Amino acid sequence: MTAPEAGSQTPPTPTWRESLAVYLQPRVLIVMMLGFSSGLPLALSGSTLLVWMRESGVDLGTIGLFALVGTPYTLKFLWAPLVDALHVPFFTRAFGRRRGWLVFSQLLLIGSILLLAITDPARSPLFVALGALLVATMSSTQDIVVDAFRVESLPESEQAAGMASYVAAYRIGMLVSTAGALFIVTGFQNTGLEPGAAWMWGYVVMAALVLVGTVTALVATEPEQSARAEAATRSESAFSRVLHAAIGAFSEFLTRRDAFAALAFVVLFKFTDAFSGTMTAPFVIDLGFTRNDYAAIVKGVGLAATLIGGFAGGFVARRYSLAASLWIGGVLQAVANLSFSWLAMVGVNQWALGFAITAENFTSAIGTVIFVAYLSALCQNPLHTATQYALLTALAAVGRTYLSSGAGYVAKATGWPLFFAICVLVAIPSLILLAWLQRRGHFDKLGPVKV
Repeated sequence: MTAPEAGSQTPPTPTWRESLAVYLQPRVLIVMMLGFSSGLPLALSGSTLLVWMRESGVDLGTIGLFALVGTPYTLKFLWAPLVDALHVPFFTRAFGRRRGWLVFSQLLLIGSILLLAITDPARSPLFVALGALLVATMSSTQDIVVDAFRVESLPESEQAAGMASYVAAYRIGMLVSTAGALFIVTGFQNTGLEPGAAWMWGYVVMAALVLVGTVTALVATEPEQSARAEAATRSESAFSRVLHAAIGAFSEFLTRRDAFAALAFVVLFKFTDAFSGTMTAPFVIDLGFTRNDYAAIVKGVGLAATLIGGFAGGFVARRYSLAASLWIGGVLQAVANLSFSWLAMVGVNQWALGFAITAENFTSAIGTVIFVAYLSALCQNPLHTATQYALLTALAAVGRTYLSSGAGYVAKATGWPLFFAICVLVAIPSLILLAWLQRRGHFDKLGPVKV
């Protein structure tokens, strides 16, 4: 360590008031509200929809197949360059490059949720699947735009606070569309509405809440980086811009050593979570817990455990190397599934459910924080960060969407205690890949990792 040069000064350590004040900066608050808008729709085509379907009498095998409606989250990298390069008629001219896409995608998202609201899982599961697919498509498109807006609008000094606010608001959005939606549906039923009508109006309320993000986009200002990028590429055709973004991102990544092994690891690392998570809602309902139990414990207690687990994951990632941190997160998130096997044998017990949910959400959050740090480290070229990150997060969703689609049939054949034990075993391939990549020096080449 060298001594500082003469005349140089160490920047003063910010006070706690200054550290907290950054969270009240207008740009950070804008990003926080967009985080709520991004987190809201995910469960509407996922766990909340699965509860609706199970209550409507749809069998477990069909419910498991509904994991496939998450396909847009795995393929969003295909149209991420389009969102970067193309203009939306009227919207881009009226609001700007990023804000135009934000408002456009959010209006389409509202329409998709309303379309899903008028379907009937008991009579037409195919139409439910189509509606859920549209919701997932519009939601993943909004995610692409929000990610780009966040990176381009925040200066470096506000990036950490912006990301923390975004993640917290994202989780709150998910809580609103799970526990909040279920309480709203129950409230509508208590007024005398039939279950189908109650679910419809619950989804209508969720569609209205997307307007939080739309109003935020209208209030926000277009990022300066976006305006400069628009000016720099004005002479290029839209096709040329799309081609350069797509080819550069893929070719730069695939020429790295062990690229395909790293991509396989990205797909498999969270598979243990995805395989069990697909069946968590039907499991809780089948065991005999009420809808309000699910909302209050699974989503309420689960959110608290997730937030605490996120801080714990950040501590682990700072304390240990990236490879060691991935080992800790990978093993913990797999073993935690045994708490559900224990719950299946205990039966209806709210304390046991609270313990199982806390264990699963806490360890899953640790694994997620470390995994996001790894994905960020893989995106080393600033020219292709957005497209590469979209590609990696899409691949990470493959386990949740495709590999976990047969979870319902496995649960039906084995029973709940054995099913969750199998969820532990499906983590083994990712741990084998982790050991192989570590031996090859893969993680040493990524350099320092920021969490």
